[in-house]
Formats: sequence, structure tokens, C-alpha cells
Amino acid sequence: MAIIHHTTMTPTKLELLTEWLPDQSWYVGGAGTPELLKAGGFRLDDPKGEVGIELMVVVDTSAQEPAAYLVPMGYRGAALEGVPGEALIGTSEHGVLGTRWIYDGVHDPVVTARLRALLRGEAVPQRQSVSDTPDPTVVVHSPVDGDVRINRVLRSAEAAEEAPGRLVAGWTWPDGTAARGVFATVAQR
Repeated sequence: MAIIHHTTMTPTKLELLTEWLPDQSWYVGGAGTPELLKAGGFRLDDPKGEVGIELMVVVDTSAQEPAAYLVPMGYRGAALEGVPGEALIGTSEHGVLGTRWIYDGVHDPVVTARLRALLRGEAVPQRQSVSDTPDPTVVVHSPVDGDVRINRVLRSAEAAEEAPGRLVAGWTWPDGTAARGVFATVAQR
């Protein structure tokens, strides 16, 4: 079970993402600095208790039309060996745990393994900011095994298609409107 520490992080996750996000190939914003708001997400537990796992939704309000992005992140107590340099979102000083290396979850083997477990129906999504509390708003339609594909730029869908291997969850737009969409899909083997 992941323990959520209500403490400071310096720099904050949003500050790190503001610097990192514009360099990603899937970023749809303009040339200026993004203005990010935390808009939703959930956590997964690492059975070994070593890696913090969060799937965070951020909304960039700098463009005329806000864009929602899904950023899976792995929080580690030491640098992760064997990953490309762009996999590191940054480091931050956590008020309780000390230095955290924050990685783009698609490059973190623990994060990807737990996402696959979730999409097989073998992991329980947890609320983003409360310890040991399942998040019933996160739904996996017809769990299946296969390669996970993350939807980085999220689209609202009133009734996200209930096809096998779809991970559906929600976020909130800056005007307070609730949205739901497909966070990830499984390419069946």
C-alpha cells in the first residue's frame, strides 16, 4: 500500500512538468511556456513498496483551447539505470522522503508492469491523494493482457467505448466541467 505524504516537493510536480512537457513529441501546445493545472488522475501500488506510481492529468491553459495530458510517473529514491535521458522528468526534494527521481512512467518498468496488471484486472486503482483508498471512478473494460498504449493527449468522451482492454477515467476542465475519456488501451497479443 502506498502511503500519501502530505508534504512539500521542491520543485513541485507541476513546475517539473512545465519544463518537461513542451519537449515531448506529443505536446500540442504552442511555443510559449505551458500554464498547467492538476486536473485528475489516480495511483497504483508497487507491491514491493519501492516506486511511487501516479497517473496524473494536467491541463494546459496557455492555448485558446485547453489541452489535457496524461503523464504516468514513477517516483524513485535513486536514479533508474538503463533508461533514455529524456525519461527523467526531473528530481525533487520531498519533505519526508528526500530526493526523488521522477520518471516518465512509460520508461519505468515498475510503472508499466503495474499498468499491465491493472489492465489484466490484477491491480486496484487508488485515489490520487488518499492512502489505501480504491478509486471506483477508474474503470477497466473487459480486462485483457497485452501491450499498453497510453493516450497522452486526452479527449473527452461522454460514453467512452466499452471495448475490451480500455482504461477509462476522469479529470476536470478549468471551468469545473467533469470529463471522462480513454487513458490507455491494450493491444492484444
